[in-house]
Amino acid sequence: MLKEAIRDYKFSKEMTVNQLVLQMENAWGFTAGKAAVGVQILERMIENQDCVKFLSFTGNLVATGTRGIFKEFVKQRLADVVITTCGTLDHDLARCWKDYYRGSFVMNDTKLHEEGVNRLGNVLVPNDSYGTIIEQKIQTLLQELYKEGKRELSASQLTREIGLRCCNESSILYWAAKHGVPVYVPGIIDGAVGYQMWLFSQDHDFRLNLLRDSGELNDIVFTAKKTGALIVGGGISKHHTIWWNQFKEGLDYVVYVSTADEWDGSLSGARPREAVSWGKISANAKRIMIEGDASLILPVMMGALADRL
Repeated sequence: MLKEAIRDYKFSKEMTVNQLVLQMENAWGFTAGKAAVGVQILERMIENQDCVKFLSFTGNLVATGTRGIFKEFVKQRLADVVITTCGTLDHDLARCWKDYYRGSFVMNDTKLHEEGVNRLGNVLVPNDSYGTIIEQKIQTLLQELYKEGKRELSASQLTREIGLRCCNESSILYWAAKHGVPVYVPGIIDGAVGYQMWLFSQDHDFRLNLLRDSGELNDIVFTAKKTGALIVGGGISKHHTIWWNQFKEGLDYVVYVSTADEWDGSLSGARPREAVSWGKISANAKRIMIEGDASLILPVMMGALADRL
C-alpha cells in the first residue's frame, strides 16, 4: 500500500499507443489501470513458450473493424486455438466479398427492413452483403465437399474449409486455416452458415460431428503445460473456453473484456474470481476483467502489444 503514486498523463506529437498505455500504468484511472494490467498479462502469456493460447470472442465484433484485430492476432501467430460463435463465420465470410456500412443506433428500423437492410447496433448490413452471399458461398462449398466424398465433418474441419475455399486474406478464418489454428464453434447452427448446412442436409446425406471437436479440445488441454486466454464478450464462446480449461486445473493467464454485469448471475457477466471457484481459472492465475466496449478497448491494447512484441 501507498508505494506507487498516481501520475498525470503527458502528451507529445511523437507519442505511440504503447507509450500511452505505459502512462496508464501510472495514471491508473479505473478502467485505464485495468487495461494496462491486461496488456501486461497478454504480453506474459504470449511470451511463455509453454502456454497454449486461446482467443475467444463473439461474432458481433466481426461486423466491425475490430475484425482486423482478431485477424492480426491469428495471422501473427499469437493464438493457438480460436473459440467463437457462428456469427463470426457469417460476418467474416460475408465481409470478404461485400461491404457493411456505418449507421446509427437510432434509425427507422421498419424502413430499414422494407429496404432490405439489417441493423446490428450502429452497423448496417444489406441482405446482399449477408444472407445472399453466404448462401452462394456455403452452398457451393458444400456441393464441392460432397462431390469429394465428404459426408461428415467436425465444425473445426468445416471452418478450415471455409477459410481455405471461401475467404481471402482479409479474413480471420483464412489465416487460421493457413497457420493450422483450429477454430471451434460450439453453437455452429446458430447463424446463417449453420442454417445453410441444415438446408443442404435436407436432400444430402451430410452431417456435423461436434463430438470430434470435443475430443480435440480434450487433447489440447490435457497435454498443455500452461494455458491462457483473451476472452472478449460472453456467451457460449466464453463458457466453452473456460469449461475445457477446468480439466487442467484452470487457465494460468486470462483477460476478460466485457460490458456485462454480474448481479444477475449470468455467465457473460461473471468475473474471473467466480471461475476460480469452479476450477476453470487457476487460483494463482494472472487475471483481470476489463469492463467496457471491446471495439474501443482492444485497439488500444493491441496497439501496445504490437509495439512490445
